Amino acid sequence: MPVLSWGKTYDRGQWSADMLAAGIVTLMLIPQSLAYAMLAGLPPQAGLYASMLPLLAYAVFGSSRTLAVGPAAVTSLMTAAAIGQVAAAGSADYWAAALVLALLSGLMLTLMGVLRLGWLANYLSHPVISGFISASGVLIALSQAKHVLGIAASGDTLPELLPALWRGLPQTNGPTVALGLSALLFLWWSRSGLKPWLRRIGIGQRWADALAKAGPVAAIAATTAAVWAWDLAAHGVRVVGVVPQGLPPFTPPTWNPALWTELAVPALLLSVVGFVESISVGQTLAAKRRQRVEPDQELVALGASNVAAAFTGGLPVTGGFSRSVVNFDAGAQTPAAGIYTAIGIAVATLLLTPLLHHLPQATLAATIVVAVLSLVDLGMLKRTWQYSRFDFTVVGATLVTTLLAGVETGLIAGVGLALMLHLYRSSRPHVAVIGLVPGTEHFRNVLRHLVLTSPQVLGLRVDESLYFANARYLEDRINEAVADHPELQHVVLQCSAINDIDASALESLEAIEARLNEAGIRLHLSEVKGPVMDKLAGTPFLKQLSGRVYLTHYQAVAELAPHSLA
Repeated sequence: MPVLSWGKTYDRGQWSADMLAAGIVTLMLIPQSLAYAMLAGLPPQAGLYASMLPLLAYAVFGSSRTLAVGPAAVTSLMTAAAIGQVAAAGSADYWAAALVLALLSGLMLTLMGVLRLGWLANYLSHPVISGFISASGVLIALSQAKHVLGIAASGDTLPELLPALWRGLPQTNGPTVALGLSALLFLWWSRSGLKPWLRRIGIGQRWADALAKAGPVAAIAATTAAVWAWDLAAHGVRVVGVVPQGLPPFTPPTWNPALWTELAVPALLLSVVGFVESISVGQTLAAKRRQRVEPDQELVALGASNVAAAFTGGLPVTGGFSRSVVNFDAGAQTPAAGIYTAIGIAVATLLLTPLLHHLPQATLAATIVVAVLSLVDLGMLKRTWQYSRFDFTVVGATLVTTLLAGVETGLIAGVGLALMLHLYRSSRPHVAVIGLVPGTEHFRNVLRHLVLTSPQVLGLRVDESLYFANARYLEDRINEAVADHPELQHVVLQCSAINDIDASALESLEAIEARLNEAGIRLHLSEVKGPVMDKLAGTPFLKQLSGRVYLTHYQAVAELAPHSLA
């Protein structure tokens, strides 16, 4: 429990910094919570509930000093996609399914943390995450267009959303469009233009920064006042309506084995994505202050936060990028800032929810659109194309599959393709014929450097660990090389890049040794790493080896072909 560590040294200076950060984050989190609850298809109060007790749970168990936990765009979209398959949106069963999803996610994350499985997130490569988040951002923005236009449209994928929006265009509501576009333009400008404008009219740096972060609150206040003053709800503008006052209720998730089974895979995918997003943000911010974030502890903290959300009427939560950056920039020193933020949200839920009755849904949709478009990184396609065609394939496939088939299918396809391409690349390792760089003891690829070689000695460098998938490939390369060098007497494998040799690869080495020996060629090894040598020492391979094991490749060539060094 990290709280026992930082809590012992908590002082007045940290309290002051945390309170200021909490005030700024609270102003930001209120509209975000409402908006992301709407994105998930849940009542707005669910977002507020998910921003209270989960923050307290993270403050107790979290290892990051500045991570801000709560509903997030991508996880809210995944929540909607998951529970939309098992219940009708707007029904009591729909909200009950969201609670089960949060509980399952919390239990899975906690179990992964206890078992120290944080390393599993490494299998979500950056190209997969980039393609998935960019596609999710596009889907989220399109899904919110119906609220900005005031039309009815539904769908979870591009082929569903675009035709639905097109069919609904004739029913566009004028006042809704005016409110939605006004909020959209203001929020877009406030991200970069509001703070400089405030500074120009004489407001101090800190206050200008805080007011700029509160841009969504200003948009909500202005559009809500407009709806109330001109009774725009009577002209077709959809509003949030009644938001219950009071603290979160106790909502034990329903025990339904069939529902739990159906939501198990979506919960696992949501858990992994949420953890990757959270740990990426947490580690980035911690590095700026030379602090440390423990991945396994973060799993436990996020697990506890999601369990807390499940029992208090919320929805799945994670560490949000924008909130965490704001929390960091505002000077938060400890997770206590999250506790004060939770208290601020609780006060707002107790006192301010009647003011949200006339809040137009178009404003919340605009808040979501502006937030998620910053996540879309289509430039990643160009960068990966220029750098690695394999990574471009992964990014492109993940992005296209997510857009066309949905978030769950897209994520699974991206991870599967990334693993398949990794296996393919490692099954065909780079094997270089090497020679001596004149005047040195270094050996380099004969295709890249002017080097000295001997027709009697073939030096090969294998730039990959040897395992079952690439063992046969090495056999084929050595057979080809031997066929191309009729005067060959020695083959020396430089093993400087080999970190491991599994049982299948060992059998291949034994087969290579036998074939070379029958052809009158001796096999030698050079620069074998200690752990690899320890494994080989307990096998018959070294005893049967016709050649020797040399400490350096230079020693091998100096003994086997001294004339080639001149």
